[in-house]
Amino acid sequence: MKLTRVPALAGCFAMALTVSATWAQTPRTPTTGAGQTSGSTPGQTTGTSAGQTSGSAGGAGGQMQGDTMGNSPAGSDKKFVKEAMEGSMAEIQLGQLAQQKATSPDVKQFGQRMVTDHQKLNDQMTPVASQLGITPPAEPDMKQKAMQKKLQAMSGDEFDKAYMKAMVKDHKKDLAEFQKEASSGKNPQVKDAAQQGSQVIQQHLQMAQDVAQKVGAGGGKGSKSGIGRNGDTGAGTSDNKEHQ
Repeated sequence: MKLTRVPALAGCFAMALTVSATWAQTPRTPTTGAGQTSGSTPGQTTGTSAGQTSGSAGGAGGQMQGDTMGNSPAGSDKKFVKEAMEGSMAEIQLGQLAQQKATSPDVKQFGQRMVTDHQKLNDQMTPVASQLGITPPAEPDMKQKAMQKKLQAMSGDEFDKAYMKAMVKDHKKDLAEFQKEASSGKNPQVKDAAQQGSQVIQQHLQMAQDVAQKVGAGGGKGSKSGIGRNGDTGAGTSDNKEHQ
């Protein structure tokens, strides 16, 4: 009896091993349940939500930055401060040039006044710019630099007339901008600086018109010559006849 049972038991054991091995090698279909939910769904949700949120935030940030630079009320104040400081730098440099190249003592004196007063205006504007997060400009803008370059090519009476016509035109424009900021600006400190500056520029405009009249530039009224913010220069025909 023992000799006949051993081979039978051994055969059953071998079959069990074979079935077990076959079951282990058979590919199993992934279950859908907690495993899949935790692996796929949260990952997809997180990626999509984060991407959309990040993109939306980036777009909002770009729009806010654009508004700050000029579209928002605060941006308007910043724009005024930056341009006012660039304008003062241009007036200082042109005033120094007038002291070097002008023939008329009145023009030289006016140039000195521009250097002194516009340096004070920039000194007053610097702390305001700092509070608004504005870096003071290192030089005038391109149009103002073009104006300076053309004036440098002139000398004598031609320079006197062109410079004074430029000063009349510039100070008329500057006065309008300062008065507008003083009345409609949003930042109280910027408005105060604009109000004080407009009083100084009003004096400069009157002086410029008087000196322009003395040197035969016609006081800058209705003249088509001289230098404006667009860099145009030249003496008018009527002014040349008056001078001759």
